[in-house]
Amino acid sequence: MMKHVLSIAGTDPSGGAGAAADSKTFGAHGCYAMNVITAVVSQNTCGVRDYMDVTPELIASQIDAVFEDISVDAVKIGMVSVPETIRIIASKLDQYKPPVTVIDPVMVATSGHRLLATEAEETLKTVLLPKASIVTPNIPEAEVLAGMKIESFTDMEESARRIAALGPQAVLVKGGHRVGDATDILYANQEFTYFKGEHLDSTSTHGTGCSLSSAIAADLANGLSLIDAVREAKRFVFEGIAHAQPIGKGHGPIHHFYGLYKKAGME
Repeated sequence: MMKHVLSIAGTDPSGGAGAAADSKTFGAHGCYAMNVITAVVSQNTCGVRDYMDVTPELIASQIDAVFEDISVDAVKIGMVSVPETIRIIASKLDQYKPPVTVIDPVMVATSGHRLLATEAEETLKTVLLPKASIVTPNIPEAEVLAGMKIESFTDMEESARRIAALGPQAVLVKGGHRVGDATDILYANQEFTYFKGEHLDSTSTHGTGCSLSSAIAADLANGLSLIDAVREAKRFVFEGIAHAQPIGKGHGPIHHFYGLYKKAGME
């Protein structure tokens, strides 16, 4: 039976990140995609121009509309820019108790535009992260959440420990910002698992964090183990970058449907 996966995130009218990327990723994994919008974002491949937060009341109404009608096998949470948004989502997670919750702590867009208000950082750490099955920060995000500088694998491990102490069941510190490689480190059940990766010389990196966390959510909904879900999600994003089409004038999106195109003989 098809699994149902819900994205709680901001928009991207250019289709490469946020709720658009989440929906494409869920669909590419054979899941039924649903969206709750937390912010309307004006952005494209060149960067974020502006955004407007959706009211907590409307966010709550959207979440209720989904859960009261459709079973939810996994939730992926992306852009939550203000404390009020974070608190209402956390309360709804407590109310509906989805089996899987993947949190991508979106703090800064690929273009460098800040998407999480400074005053919301503590609320994110204390109110929302404890609800996570897994949280997926990149290195700059992990530095903020862990309160430390990350320059090595040892630092990545220590940051994962510190973030895990905030309450999530597992932490994936993504290494895409490393210079030499793109190795990610998973910390779960007090054990570390390394997922080695290589950098691709590509500008098609818009929405990679959204797509990775959404792929993990879909893979977990589909019954994969956590380690297998992370491994397959990393492969999905790598192939999406490697086979991306030239879209836009800046950092374009990955090719979310490369695997399906390949099966259909449309490479």
